[in-house]
Amino acid sequence: MRSFLSRVVSRMNALKPYIDLLSTYLRPQRSRMLALAALLIATIGLQLLIPQILRSFIDSAIGVTGAHLFGLSLTTLAVVFIGVALLQQLTSVTATYVSENVAWTATNRLRADLAEHCLNLDMPFHNTHTPGDMIERVDGDVSALANFFSQFVIKLGANAVLLLAVVLLMLREDVRVGGVLLAFVIVAIAGLVSLRKITVPLWRAERDAFSDYWGFVEERISGTEDIRSLGAERYTLHRFDTLYHRAFRAVMRASFGGNAAINTAFLLFAFGVAASLAAGAYLLTQGALSLGAVYLVFHYANLMQQPINEITRELEGVQQAAASIGRIRELTAIKPLVKEAPQSAPAPGANKALAVQFDDVSFSYGETLTLSGITLTVAPGQVLGLLGRTGSGKSTMARLLFRLYDVTGGAIRLDGVDIRQLKLDDLRSRVGMVTQEVQLFHATLRDNLTFFDRTIPDARIVQVIDELGLRSWFDAQTHGLDTELQAGGSGLSAGEAQLLAFARVFLRNQRVVVLDEATSRLDLASERLIERAVDRLLAGHERTLIIIAHRLSTVQRADAIMILEDGRSAEHGPRAALAANPASRFAQLLRTGAHSELLAS
Repeated sequence: MRSFLSRVVSRMNALKPYIDLLSTYLRPQRSRMLALAALLIATIGLQLLIPQILRSFIDSAIGVTGAHLFGLSLTTLAVVFIGVALLQQLTSVTATYVSENVAWTATNRLRADLAEHCLNLDMPFHNTHTPGDMIERVDGDVSALANFFSQFVIKLGANAVLLLAVVLLMLREDVRVGGVLLAFVIVAIAGLVSLRKITVPLWRAERDAFSDYWGFVEERISGTEDIRSLGAERYTLHRFDTLYHRAFRAVMRASFGGNAAINTAFLLFAFGVAASLAAGAYLLTQGALSLGAVYLVFHYANLMQQPINEITRELEGVQQAAASIGRIRELTAIKPLVKEAPQSAPAPGANKALAVQFDDVSFSYGETLTLSGITLTVAPGQVLGLLGRTGSGKSTMARLLFRLYDVTGGAIRLDGVDIRQLKLDDLRSRVGMVTQEVQLFHATLRDNLTFFDRTIPDARIVQVIDELGLRSWFDAQTHGLDTELQAGGSGLSAGEAQLLAFARVFLRNQRVVVLDEATSRLDLASERLIERAVDRLLAGHERTLIIIAHRLSTVQRADAIMILEDGRSAEHGPRAALAANPASRFAQLLRTGAHSELLAS
């Protein structure tokens, strides 16, 4: 008894992921689910009624005594049959429409939840998962659940009721025929359930294979220029072929396992129909059944094909759903490491320059130490220039200031408040960044500048565009702020894209701005426009600026300089004092740099 109870508990625990998912995304659609259940029950009732009408018609036609259903004439029975058949088709079509509506509503909500979850995950997660893999998780896996949401519980239950009703009607008609059909149903269902354990791992392997395949495709498409320029086409095509065939083999194995269940059902159905017809024929010759009753046996035996096929498909669907649910649960189980404090501190003022302080900050990516013992203070309205070789930790400091990662030692403060005590929205509404790689979306110019914030008036957007020297470019746009930009900024120069990134900072009124190599890829004309934008940023000392640069000319306006080497502060101090000290690293850079005359002023 204890062993039996433990198996029951184990089965219930195995069903919990399905129950939780259904409860979460179907509960808001209770009215639709009830309507769908009513439609399916009505369809079942009509399916059971139609053969009863035909049975009565046949027996009445050959003169069987008392065969007239409800005392109706043959003509009336024919009319009733046509009406019931049409009504059955109508309810079936309506049920299909409602079920599809339920499926799309539930899966779209799940897609939105997964997309939001992925957006809230930390950079380490995104650094190890390609966009193609995420597309397959958010869209591919969820699409596999559409049938699970719309039909699984209700259709599985409805078809089980249909099977039970057919068996009970046959038992009522004749115990021997009903017994044959009952044995057939038990064997068929037991056979189908036993196949499920084999096919679930196959469908999971299929989803994993396609996730790897689409991740590879997305990565190679984005790197087309490098692949072609470096002659890596043959390797790329070979790898593409390898992953595609791996996915193809996974599909074949999963499809073979799924088809095994369908073919098993067909085979069992053939035996069941043959057995019921043999029993009906024998009972007809013995006078135990009328011709109409034999037709009823035949019709109900054929009718059982539908619920068995439906149950088979639902079980195959739940096999695919099990693989997708497993992958979705893995994704949702990943939690962000950067979290808001339970008790958030009041955010510093949003309309003034803010002080930035790094207090003995250390950070490591895994076991690799990237920053160690960084201590500095940037006073409100000051400009800090960060210099250092690639990989010295400059961009890492910016990412820590945004809390894309959290420090592993020390603290970063904004106007004296530890940024870990601030709400993420408060922090990121006060700290802005302009990088050399500006992300533009396939959306209107308005949405690209405001990040879909409809509270910013158009007049303010146009004013900022004008102030940044983009008015002539803007006037050339046919649809003004409604102009559709292409993803990645196709059709824009590097300078124009950078200026649009500056416009975002102005529109959000961010008071600490990080320029991360913002001018490293610009020509001199574009760089002059960017310098003008920086002048606008610094007007009235209303913003604190951190300039990350390789080029010395970029930090000519800095009040203070920090030089990083291997994640440590090699030098830090006022720019003028460092430039005047011949022994300083900064002075040495000035003497050997291409723009020393600008920095010496």
